[in-house]
Amino acid sequence: MKAKDSDLLFQDLASIIEKGKSQVVSQINSTLTLVYWQIGSKINSHILENQRAEYGKEVISQLAIQLSNAYGNSFQEKNLRRMMQFAEVFPDFQIVAPLARQLSWSHFTILIPIKKQDARLFYAQQSAESSWSKRELRHQIERKAFERKEIAQIQLSEADTEIKTSFKDPYFLDFLGLKDGYLENDLEGAILKELEHFILELGKGFAFVERQKRIILDGVDFYIDLLFFHRKLKRLVAIELKLSKFRPAYKGQMELYLKWLNKYEKQEDENPPIGLILCAEKSNEQIELLEMGKDGIMVAEYWTELPPKSELETKLHQAYIDAKSRIEQKKLL
Repeated sequence: MKAKDSDLLFQDLASIIEKGKSQVVSQINSTLTLVYWQIGSKINSHILENQRAEYGKEVISQLAIQLSNAYGNSFQEKNLRRMMQFAEVFPDFQIVAPLARQLSWSHFTILIPIKKQDARLFYAQQSAESSWSKRELRHQIERKAFERKEIAQIQLSEADTEIKTSFKDPYFLDFLGLKDGYLENDLEGAILKELEHFILELGKGFAFVERQKRIILDGVDFYIDLLFFHRKLKRLVAIELKLSKFRPAYKGQMELYLKWLNKYEKQEDENPPIGLILCAEKSNEQIELLEMGKDGIMVAEYWTELPPKSELETKLHQAYIDAKSRIEQKKLL
């Protein structure tokens, strides 16, 4: 056998071995996570049956000593309590089992402290679907991905479920490093320079297609700022960048682009295009009156600088409350 053939065969065999090792590690991690859940669930049930707080403290301390002596430090008291929390906040084994095949125990330790159950499940499912690392999961939680998704869903309340879950509001573009006084071209150029970060901020499924997509109508040139394709939605997504506060004219402009894309660019197996207008500031009453979600158009703010954590939480919470209140008032009219 020639040396070159031997090298190629070695590479193929090494690939098989590494893949096998990876699958073994994944299987071990999955099994451990499910073991931890079952331990936590069993202890919780046992303590609940006895209904005595003091008994609970005693039994956990005693179990920690016994299990640590038998199976190592993974079963110290603080870890047992974490397993109990795990089973408490993820009570459904049918949900935990498939997640455990894709997420490590370390992922679950990040998810356990999240207070809202729907937020916890959102981050768990997104982590699994998007293969988020532990670092990326923390990053998404810190940047309030769930809360921003909720705000967007209120605006798109009448849209398809898949469309509703594909957008956020606001979008955080602090990674662009823009200075005061930037122009629209500066914003667009910075996005393209940091395209990987921008797509990560948009969310899973977005693929870049074209910048300044040219449209000719009645001999007049029009340009779509950014054109993406969403693989899961099977739709073209036109994105317009606006430095100003939202204006009603932006809807007409986007509708024109979407109709042109639908007529000339959409493939037979694709769904109708949708649009995202990113503005420096929204005009909430105008946007709701125009019912843009019905026309497949989402309007969101973009922030080039983030406030401190406490202020960010307050602003997003207030935005959610205000949006929900306006929708409820609209229903009463």
